[in-house]
Amino acid sequence: MRLADIKTHVIAGPLGAGKTTLIRQLFAQRPAHERWAILVNEFGQVGLDAALMTPDDEGLSIAEVPGGCLCCVQGVPLQVALTRLLRRARPQRLFIEPSGLGHPASLYRQLQASPWAGVLSLQPLIWVVDTRQVLQGQPLPEAQQQALEQAGLVVLNKSAGLDRTLLPAELGDTPLYWTEGGRIPLAELPLASAEPSAGGELPEPVATASRQALLLPGRPLRFSHIQEGHQAVGWRWHSSHSFDGPALLALLGDLPGLLRLKAVLQLADGWQAYNGLAGEARWEPTLWRRDNRLELILEERPDLEALEKALRETIRDI
Repeated sequence: MRLADIKTHVIAGPLGAGKTTLIRQLFAQRPAHERWAILVNEFGQVGLDAALMTPDDEGLSIAEVPGGCLCCVQGVPLQVALTRLLRRARPQRLFIEPSGLGHPASLYRQLQASPWAGVLSLQPLIWVVDTRQVLQGQPLPEAQQQALEQAGLVVLNKSAGLDRTLLPAELGDTPLYWTEGGRIPLAELPLASAEPSAGGELPEPVATASRQALLLPGRPLRFSHIQEGHQAVGWRWHSSHSFDGPALLALLGDLPGLLRLKAVLQLADGWQAYNGLAGEARWEPTLWRRDNRLELILEERPDLEALEKALRETIRDI
C-alpha cells in the first residue's frame, strides 16, 4: 500500500503533563472531511490510554502499544502498530503520543527514516509540560530534556494563575503556548515547510499471535511491568462489576509512591474514566464498556496481593 505526506504530530512530555487531555481537545476540532488517527504508547500493560480516548467519531482511529517505550526493541513495536494503523485508517493527519517515561527524541528520529520517509510528513515536535513543575525547578529526566531541546512548541499546561515571568532559562527561545486543561487551537500547532513527496510503500504487516486470556467475574487479570526505575501495575475486571469510586480513590490516595492513576470503571452512576493522581483529577463519563481497567504507576513495587485484596473490597457487588 502506498501513502504519502500524512501530516504527523508527535505529542511528547513528562508523565502527567496532560498529553492525552490535549489530544482529546484536538479531536473536537477535527474537520469533518479529514480522517485522523492516533498511536498511543503507554508505560503499563493493561491498555488504558485508548480506552480513555474512546471517541464517538467514525473519523478517528486509535491504536495503542502498551508495555514500555515503542521506540525500543529496534523499533519493532512501532513498525507493527503504525503499519497496521495506517493501512486500516488511511488518515490525513496522525498523532503519536509516546509514553511519559519513553524516549521521544529517539522516536522522532526513527520516524524520519525508512520506511516512514515520504509516507509521513513529520511536523515539529510538541512538548507538553505541567507548568507548576517547570516553575518549581523540578529536574527533567534525560529523555525529556532531549525532547525539550528538539521541540518546535512547548505547551505550558495547567498554567492558570501562575506567574509567567518566572520561566527558567532552559526553555530557551522555543515558542511557548500557555494553557489550561490541554486546550490549544489546531491552528496553533507548528507546521513544517516541505515540498510534496512521491510517497512511500508501507511494509507488509508482521503477523503476530496474541492469545487473549479469558476474563471471568471475580477473577481479575493482573499485569506488572518495570522500566526506567518505575513500576506499573494494573488489573482488568469483568464488565459486570461495579466499583465504589470514592472508596477506591481513598484507598489509592494513601498508597506510597503513587505517581499516576488511570482507570475506566463502572461506578454507581455509570461508566467513568479517571486520569491523574488520586484526588487531583475527576471522574468523567466514557463510552468504554468492554471491561473494568485500572492502572497505577509507582516509584516502588507495592504488596500486590494485599493491594488486590483491598481493591476487591471497593467492588460493590462482590
